[in-house]
Amino acid sequence: MQFLYDFFPIIIFFTVYKIAGIYAATLSAIIVSFAQVALHWLKHHKFSNMQVITFFIVFLLGSATLILHKPIFIKWKPSIIYWLFALVFFGSHYIGKKPLIRYVMDKKIELPEKIWARLNFIWVIFFALLGLANIYVVYHYNTNTWVNFKLFGILGITIIFVVIQAFYLARFAKEN
Repeated sequence: MQFLYDFFPIIIFFTVYKIAGIYAATLSAIIVSFAQVALHWLKHHKFSNMQVITFFIVFLLGSATLILHKPIFIKWKPSIIYWLFALVFFGSHYIGKKPLIRYVMDKKIELPEKIWARLNFIWVIFFALLGLANIYVVYHYNTNTWVNFKLFGILGITIIFVVIQAFYLARFAKEN
């Protein structure tokens, strides 16, 4: 369910783009991102840091896209988000008691300390490469191809990555 909730803005962006174009899709992304932050606050009475940060990036780059009438700003958004994730995962290895990936998955599986560290760096590399892949598509293909890549390509790459990760972790994991 969380997976659909996280991909909801991308699905809305894709749908609105196909119906009304990049500028309407950009406006819808701003609105849906704001709605996600608001709904999370109404449900949990607190903000999700990553949702708030994502909203501000969507708002800033989306506004620049709409005001300047240049889609390049919204096209950069996924890369900035992925690189921010990579930095957070990287920083968590040195700041705090344990890597971020361990906070996310600790209650689901038990792993040796060195595997948590390795897994965290694997996610750093994954997000950094995802950001680069987005930039490559932005500058080498048209907007329609980029929108399709943003939904189907990124989703497919992520699913393949998670499946490979699951096989890798199965060698070390003890389920809680």
